Amino acid sequence: MQETIQYIIQFLLGSQVPASIAETIAYCQPEDAKPDHKIIIQPSGFFNPEVYGTPDTIPQMPLKIWEETPIIYGDNTSELIDGKLILKADIVASAYFLLSRYEEIIRPDVRDPHQRFPGKESLPYRAGFIDRPLVDEYGRILRQLLRDQGVEVPEPPAVIQKIYLTHDVDQMAHFRNIRGMLGGFLRGLKRRKEGSRALKSYFGNLWDDPWYTFPFLFKLDNDLRKKLGEERCENITFIRSSGSKLKEDKPFPDLLHPDYKTLIRYCKKKGVTIGLHTSYEAGIDPSLINAEMVKLAKFTGTKINYNRHHFLNARKPQDMQYISRAGFQHDFSLGYADMAGFRLGTCRPVQSINPLTGLVDHNLTLHSLNIMDRTLDDKRYMYMNAHDAFQYCVQLIEMIATYNGELTLLWHNNSVEKLSISYHRQLYQQLLDYLSEK
Repeated sequence: MQETIQYIIQFLLGSQVPASIAETIAYCQPEDAKPDHKIIIQPSGFFNPEVYGTPDTIPQMPLKIWEETPIIYGDNTSELIDGKLILKADIVASAYFLLSRYEEIIRPDVRDPHQRFPGKESLPYRAGFIDRPLVDEYGRILRQLLRDQGVEVPEPPAVIQKIYLTHDVDQMAHFRNIRGMLGGFLRGLKRRKEGSRALKSYFGNLWDDPWYTFPFLFKLDNDLRKKLGEERCENITFIRSSGSKLKEDKPFPDLLHPDYKTLIRYCKKKGVTIGLHTSYEAGIDPSLINAEMVKLAKFTGTKINYNRHHFLNARKPQDMQYISRAGFQHDFSLGYADMAGFRLGTCRPVQSINPLTGLVDHNLTLHSLNIMDRTLDDKRYMYMNAHDAFQYCVQLIEMIATYNGELTLLWHNNSVEKLSISYHRQLYQQLLDYLSEK
């Protein structure tokens, strides 16, 4: 675990802090400290082989509060011994718990109908900090404690480091196949406008379909990207390359269909990065991921570095190794479907950590999904009205700016249909207007 522990200490301090400063912090018992150590983080026993991975590591509620911040392991006291600050708060184990999704292996029977770990069952939600990047809070406190010990430590600026505007193509169009058209036509017997829209879409152009809203989305995205700069803002569209007989994978994506070719060409024209939207079936059997990536790369003629699971169906933390082996460098799957916030306890990109082995995968970077459209208004999830949704999103955005983190938004093309009663079309515009001033 030593390499992983060193990685976590450096992650807590931030990439702007030199490794030489990180070396002044030790994770050990006070008697094992070296003369040049300024701060000693005393282990709580979490990593002990006879304890790790057992029910004994399930955090006890309510959590203790250290420096106005909840700690998952350890005590909330400290002492100064021979000029060294001894922290009883085990912020290393606490950060590891969140960053590695350790809770998901220690509570394997807690799953929703899609076999995902539910946000409302997570410790961050139950303990009331799902809207706070707790790991980043630990880092800020640790940097200040180093300054108190006479070590000069830089503080990152309070601005959003990067914004990812992402869209998942679950279903590109509403009426562009026989089933969709017939459904719209039959409903049009009572609602005439829907029948005419269905016929116009099916017999006309892709652009006539109410769910083909990518021109609207990409214009908003690119306007923000031009204002903030390409270094700070990137738009990604995740496209499925394969499906299955499972209802969650329907309709089956046909990359040979002219509509898909049109979308891919349009993404390239507008400078939109194309990522893989891994099938629902591949969430169940992750050995399928590589073939899906190869297929999408072939049809798009581009290297695919980004992944997001369909239905956010990244079931087990250890399954991330399949994404890494397939050659992906970045994954954007890790948000809770039922709760917006900070699933990994951080708003910064972090290397994947396998809680079964304790090893850091330096080839795969995880980007937390902070806000998804359907999370906000779905009756099964947060069920917010438009005003509360906007206020909650702003709260998360401000928190990300405070800790120099990155923001990832996910808006689906069919949630911003022009004639929809949903508030998502207007909310997305409001959020991007707000971000343009950040």
